[in-house]
Amino acid sequence: MSAELISILVLVVVFVIATTRSINMGALAFAAAFGVGELVADLDADGIFAGFPGDLFVVLVGVTYLFAIARANGTTDWLVHASIRLVRGRIALIPWVMFALTGALTAIGAVSPAAVAIVAPIALSFAARYGISPLLMGALVVHGAQAGGFSPISIYGSIVNGVVERENLPGNELVLFLASLVVNLIIAAIVFVLFGGLKLKGRDLATGSAAESDGKDTDKDKGKDTDNGDGALAADASGLTPARIATLTALAALVVAVLVFDLDAGLCAITLAVVLSAFWPDTSRKAVGEVAWPTVLLICGVLTYVGVLEEMGTIDYAGNAVSDIGVPLLAAVLLCYIAAVISAFASSVGIMGALIPLAVPFLAQGEIGAVGMIAALAVSATVVDVSPFSTNGALVLAAAPDVDRERFFRQLMVYGGIVVAVVPAAVWLVLVVPGFG
Repeated sequence: MSAELISILVLVVVFVIATTRSINMGALAFAAAFGVGELVADLDADGIFAGFPGDLFVVLVGVTYLFAIARANGTTDWLVHASIRLVRGRIALIPWVMFALTGALTAIGAVSPAAVAIVAPIALSFAARYGISPLLMGALVVHGAQAGGFSPISIYGSIVNGVVERENLPGNELVLFLASLVVNLIIAAIVFVLFGGLKLKGRDLATGSAAESDGKDTDKDKGKDTDNGDGALAADASGLTPARIATLTALAALVVAVLVFDLDAGLCAITLAVVLSAFWPDTSRKAVGEVAWPTVLLICGVLTYVGVLEEMGTIDYAGNAVSDIGVPLLAAVLLCYIAAVISAFASSVGIMGALIPLAVPFLAQGEIGAVGMIAALAVSATVVDVSPFSTNGALVLAAAPDVDRERFFRQLMVYGGIVVAVVPAAVWLVLVVPGFG
């Protein structure tokens, strides 16, 4: 058996053990990376750690640290109330506000993970307060980011259009943008219906949270003072305190730093959190403990193993096997599935940059429309970013307060698996089979 097949089988075993036993999948993946790297791929420690996602580690820690402080001093509660006022108290519109907000951010040039890092903590805090499914809210945030992700001035759009131009392939920027927008909008609408969105209709400030509508009023639901977790009392969520004003300023600074100055979201978030902690140590003392450390371990472990797969050539092995198929339409759908599966664990941008050139040989034959194929690959590689192993999915998982993270992780994993199974075939059928090109 080849080393590439062994590495794939080990990955399957990791999934099986993690889903049947109460073991953090990240810890299993680190052990698998060590075993496969040393015994099968003959990699040293540097080779094994080459795939460690240091940037994602910093983003996860920094963003959850900053928003843990925001939760402790009541800033997220204030933002939830502001969101309600924005839609005049109609709770059912909030998920769509978050969808539109992340879409607008990516459409004007924000990197998708940066937009999700900014919006997800606010959206998930709202979901927790008003009894909205965290899967519904998280999915709409991620799909919103992908809906705007391929505008002609966006990061993803610029990268794909640049690859198309470099490979001398026919391209259509508008088709690429609209394909991603429509697919993600349709998926978001389906998720909204299936996960309780219709039940939110008619609920507004008059009915309030799920607890209130059941007649189980709590201090938090009534807007009274509540214990913030470290002995201090948070003021009413509708009021602005110096700590909240400073936190809102920090969040605005994070947006400007990431979108305008193109600075790293994780490093900026940690820096801002440290500044807030220095001025308000009492409310920030426990914030470090609220960083989603199990999620950090899980994501970093799995992506380190994926890095070992890349180092030993397993990813290229799978791509080359598809390229050797003599049936263009079959090769096209397999490439869409490879894009989806790999992107669920790795960089969407990297996958798009690698797979589009792999499609060049049979696109040159003229049997497959280049415009449709490129759009199908782009959508397949990004729509799966709701997976908890992708950056966006990991941010959603880490940002959700007051949830059973293991259960939420499984929900995201199952949902991501459904998206991987269904969407590539659907976009292939709609965009590739008719021969748009």
